[in-house]
Amino acid sequence: MKRVLTAAVGIPLLLALIFWASNRQLRWALAFVALLCLSEFLKLAEHYRVQPMRLAAYLSGAWVVAGEPAPGAVFLLGVTLLLLTLAMRGGRELSGSLTSVAATLLGIVYAAAPFRLAGDLHADSPHWLCYTLLLNWIGDAAAYYVGRLWGTHALSPRISPGKTWEGAAGSFVAAVAAGALYLRRFLPHGPRLVFAFAISALVNLTAQVGDLAESALKRGAGVKDSGTLLPGHGGVLDRLDGVLFSIPVVYLTRGR
Repeated sequence: MKRVLTAAVGIPLLLALIFWASNRQLRWALAFVALLCLSEFLKLAEHYRVQPMRLAAYLSGAWVVAGEPAPGAVFLLGVTLLLLTLAMRGGRELSGSLTSVAATLLGIVYAAAPFRLAGDLHADSPHWLCYTLLLNWIGDAAAYYVGRLWGTHALSPRISPGKTWEGAAGSFVAAVAAGALYLRRFLPHGPRLVFAFAISALVNLTAQVGDLAESALKRGAGVKDSGTLLPGHGGVLDRLDGVLFSIPVVYLTRGR
């Protein structure tokens, strides 16, 4: 019940933001969500006995998502050098410098950078961002209910014992069908049907990989959820793990 109530409140608010807010307003909202994801990721990193550099991560993450001009390779290089410098300051274990810098950089790229691309998708068309989120919602719901009803074959027992091949197949079929229909119906000059099916299939597969990737991080950290902010869903990172993987796919393929 908590899961349903959280979705019933959160989804309409998110859709209103996507379709009614300006791109600049959306980018600041995305930056806030990115910092929540980044905070949960850094908390997971601490379970691996890593000391991430939180302040540098938050400032860099916020700029990556909402900063102007858009950060590029020079920005990433500058952040890397800054983190290496900060790793040498007093009070930190030098033996953990490499893992500290690596975890902080990974957090910025993994938990923040996709939200920059989400803002760019919204600037292109709000429907591209809505499409990406919709496929993840439908895929997650289908995997959950199909897996509960008919799931018998574990998808990845070592990483996530609750996930099944039947649930993954249900997620794929439901998301691909819904995604193709959405693109053909709502996008101006909608893509050809074959392309709509192909991109929707790719989005769903990468979203499922993203889900497993975050599950592997939690399994290694020995925790069930990345956080407790969303009742019935765990943390924000738990809810958006597939989105973080699928947004770059949509961004790179939407114009093909």
